[in-house]
Amino acid sequence: MRLFFIITIFSILSAGEIRTDDLEPGRRGSQYRVWVYFDKKDSTSIVALDQTSIKRRIKHNIFKPTKHDYNVKKSYINEIQKIGAKVNNQSRWLNALSITADLEKIKLINNLPYVKKIEPVKRHRKKNIKEVFIKSPINRNLDYGPSAEQIEQINCHVPHIAGYYGQGVRVLYLDSGYELGHEAYDSLNLIAQYDFINNDQNTANETDQEISENQDDHGTICLSVMAGYAPGSLIGPAFKSEYLLAKTEVMADEIYQEVDNYVAAIEWGEALGADITCASLGYYDWYEYSDLDGNTAATSIAVDIASSLGVLCVNSAGNEGDDPWYYVCTPADADSILAVGAVDDEGSIANFSSRGPTYDGRIKPEVCARGVSTYCVRSNTENIYRTASGTSFSAPLAAGAAAVIMSANPNWTNMQ
Repeated sequence: MRLFFIITIFSILSAGEIRTDDLEPGRRGSQYRVWVYFDKKDSTSIVALDQTSIKRRIKHNIFKPTKHDYNVKKSYINEIQKIGAKVNNQSRWLNALSITADLEKIKLINNLPYVKKIEPVKRHRKKNIKEVFIKSPINRNLDYGPSAEQIEQINCHVPHIAGYYGQGVRVLYLDSGYELGHEAYDSLNLIAQYDFINNDQNTANETDQEISENQDDHGTICLSVMAGYAPGSLIGPAFKSEYLLAKTEVMADEIYQEVDNYVAAIEWGEALGADITCASLGYYDWYEYSDLDGNTAATSIAVDIASSLGVLCVNSAGNEGDDPWYYVCTPADADSILAVGAVDDEGSIANFSSRGPTYDGRIKPEVCARGVSTYCVRSNTENIYRTASGTSFSAPLAAGAAAVIMSANPNWTNMQ
C-alpha cells in the first residue's frame, strides 16, 4: 500500500516556552495530541501477563519482571487529568501518556517537575490501492490456487509438506481493521481483538465514516496474505497460527494519525503472548534521514523493547523507493525489526520498495517477498479475490514464513 503524509514542522518540547506551530491541532482545532514523558515509574504496579507471554519470556531467559513491566505512576496520571487533559493511551514501555489538551493545559503540564519532555503525536494520510478483482473458482481443490507463486517464491510450500503451518505460534497483526466474513477466514484461529481507535473489541467498520472510507479494507486484505485459507484460491503461509488483531490506523484523509495506537497495540499484544508482530505501516515526513538511527521514533523504540522481551517484529519497509524520500520508513529502521521489501514474480526489486541503508549504515530491508500483484482477498465479499501491490503485502508473507519456522523450531529465540 502506498502511504503519503501531511508534511508539518515538529520539534520535541522540553521545559520552557511552547509555540503553537510546534504542535498539530486536532480535529476541533484548539486541541492538540501529544506524548508526555515522565521521570519515574510506579514501583508497585506491574502489568498482568498472559501465561503464553510468560512462557515465551522464559524461553528467552527472562524470569523476572523487567523495567518495561512497571506502569506509569498513577499519581502522575491523576495530576494530568486534574489539569483537564484527556488521556488517550498509556505506555509503560515509554513511561509516557498520550494526551489531548489545549495549549494552555499543555504548558501547565510541561512545567510539572516530573515531566521530562513533550513530543507531538504524528499523523498521515494514505492513497488508495490499485487493485484487480478476481472471482473465486467454483470448483476448489486442496491447493494454493493463484497464491502458489508467492508461497513457492519463499519456499513455504516445503515446510507445509512437512506439516508446519504456523501452529503453536501467536501473531499480533496491526492494521486498519478487519472484516472476517470472507471464506478465507472461515478457519482463522482468532484469540483476541481490540480497536484502539474506538476503544472496544470490534475491529471491523463501526461508524458511518469508517464505512464510507472503507476503513477495514487494508487490514482485511493484508491479513489474508498471511492467514487466509481457502484451498484452490488462497493459502497463506501461517494459516494455522493464533491471531491477535489490533485496529490502530485511521484511513480517512484529513484524520489525524494516532501513532501512539501502534505503541499501545504492541504492548497489548506482548502481554497476551504474541510471538510475532506484523504491521504494514510506516512514518517518515516529520523525520530527517539522520533520524533513521533506530533509536529516535517512538515506534522504533517500542519494537526494540518488544524484541528484547522475545517478540519477533516484522514491518513493511515502505513504498518510497521511487519518491524523493527513497529510504525505509520508521519503524523499519529499528535494529531489531525484520524490515521487508517488495519484489515481483521474478524476484526483481519493485521500484516503489523503500531502500536502505539506515543513517548509521545498517542494511535495510533485511528480506524481501512478493509485493507486486500479490494475491489476496477482496474485502467485504464472501468469495472474491484480487491482486494488490506494495510492501504492505510482502510483510505478511515474510511474517508468515517466520511463523512457520517458529512452528518447526519452538525452542528457537526470536533472534534465531
